[in-house]
Amino acid sequence: MTCDLPCISYMAIYVISLHIVNSNSRSSSSSNHWRLDPGEGKVRRATTDDGSHSEDDLVMDILKNKVVKNGEWRVETQHVGCDTPESLGQEKSTQTKTSHRKSKRNLTCGRSVNTTQYDHLRGVAERKEHSQFPEPEVAMIFQKKGTQISDVDMNELEERLWKAKKQKTKSIQLYNQIGNFWRIKGNTQLSIDCFRKALSISPDNPDVLLNLARVLFNLQYLDDAIFLTRRSLMMQPPNENSWLQHFTLGEILKAYGHFQEASLHFRHSLELNPGFQPAQAHLREMESTPSPSVTQYTLFIILFLVLGVLFGVITSIEANFDEGGDMVKTQRHFNRAMAMRSIKLGINPRLIRMRKLNC
Repeated sequence: MTCDLPCISYMAIYVISLHIVNSNSRSSSSSNHWRLDPGEGKVRRATTDDGSHSEDDLVMDILKNKVVKNGEWRVETQHVGCDTPESLGQEKSTQTKTSHRKSKRNLTCGRSVNTTQYDHLRGVAERKEHSQFPEPEVAMIFQKKGTQISDVDMNELEERLWKAKKQKTKSIQLYNQIGNFWRIKGNTQLSIDCFRKALSISPDNPDVLLNLARVLFNLQYLDDAIFLTRRSLMMQPPNENSWLQHFTLGEILKAYGHFQEASLHFRHSLELNPGFQPAQAHLREMESTPSPSVTQYTLFIILFLVLGVLFGVITSIEANFDEGGDMVKTQRHFNRAMAMRSIKLGINPRLIRMRKLNC
């Protein structure tokens, strides 16, 4: 019995091995085989004994047809026959669109600078957390004379800025213009980065300071905005018009609620730029709305007067009540004393009262 067990084990191992060999031979005739071509550096499908290819394998097709270009890989599809002019035209248009999209993504001011002297402002420090805020009115900076804001072609403007970027590597005006371009688009982070780069070259440029102040004002960083606007006004040359600085200060002060000071800046802005409608609209609005400071003082005075009157009335009532009580007590004390005395003397109290009345 013990001798038969090894034989049975050997026989079982033989049967299993024979089954594995047969299955491998069957699968080898129907499965896909691939080989590495060292000359081309690609993986190719191996042919069978009769020279025909085995069934398609999509995964290995991707691996075989993969081509790496510029750090990116894509799969090349094998075309049967010659390329038609239509297909070539479609391919060229696709490449043009792809390059155009890349140029749109690349319209920046380059690498962001490390530090500037305005990075302590909270609005500048939190530039990566800002929301989108489009400013279409900024397009008036780029419009040609005799045209309207709607006539500004943003694609053409982007192409012009892209060409200028290739020609001028470091230009304060170019960084300022690209920052204004992203203000129109609403990308506040890119616009702030461009203004920071311009300020790293010229920290006291009044135009860049004012543009950065406008962005932060729209994002409701009022303290930062008024600081940058006042500095822009301080750095503005005397021979240049500063109406926009005064208008911006008026808007910020109006947002603070300082209507009196804001109206002064709006009027100064109109003196430097007569007929500027936004400043006139702000002045009309503030004139029609009562000043909150005057209203508060009026309410305080009325409340103080009401409290004073109430205090006087209450005080007079208490005084009258106290005097009336004292007179009643005195009269009662006097009447009792006179009654006791009249009783002792045998005098009628009514006669005493009559004497008092006659006197």
